[in-house]
Amino acid sequence: MAIYRGKYILQGLDEIPPEMEKDLDLAYDLCRKLKDSSPCEMCGRCCHQPYITVRDCEVDRVAEAAGVDLYTFATEFLYREDDRWLFTKTNPCAFLRDDNKCRIWTGRPEICDDFPYMVSMFMGRVYLAITHPDHDIMDDLEYMDDTWPCTGIIKSRIRGMVDEARKKRQSRS
Repeated sequence: MAIYRGKYILQGLDEIPPEMEKDLDLAYDLCRKLKDSSPCEMCGRCCHQPYITVRDCEVDRVAEAAGVDLYTFATEFLYREDDRWLFTKTNPCAFLRDDNKCRIWTGRPEICDDFPYMVSMFMGRVYLAITHPDHDIMDDLEYMDDTWPCTGIIKSRIRGMVDEARKKRQSRS
């Protein structure tokens, strides 16, 4: 199984061909630009997602941010599925306060910081739009809830950003 940037699992691939990696880099950079220019509005909606993942390398840090020992954190807040840790309570997350602020904000899992701009579901769609010039990215974004602040940001900017990434890809050829 190929892993891009140490965390994005590309199922069905044993390795990432160099040209594909360059295209993935374009998608990654586009998503990073969106994320960096769109600070979280702390609406709390993403804190209701069903699969909040904690990577093995994050467990200690997140437990510390939660203010509990590692054993308590692992047994009361996590479960293991498909070689990954997931929060047991996610609708809403156990660490979401009543004011929609995160109780573990500074030590939250990376997926929380990445959502929705840098998660594989969105980035995969951006990658496909960049590599398939006739494909309209907007068709792939119908799953997004239009009441979320970040959805508005994405939908208002993504088409132009994909077009720019396609031009960079084309100039590489």
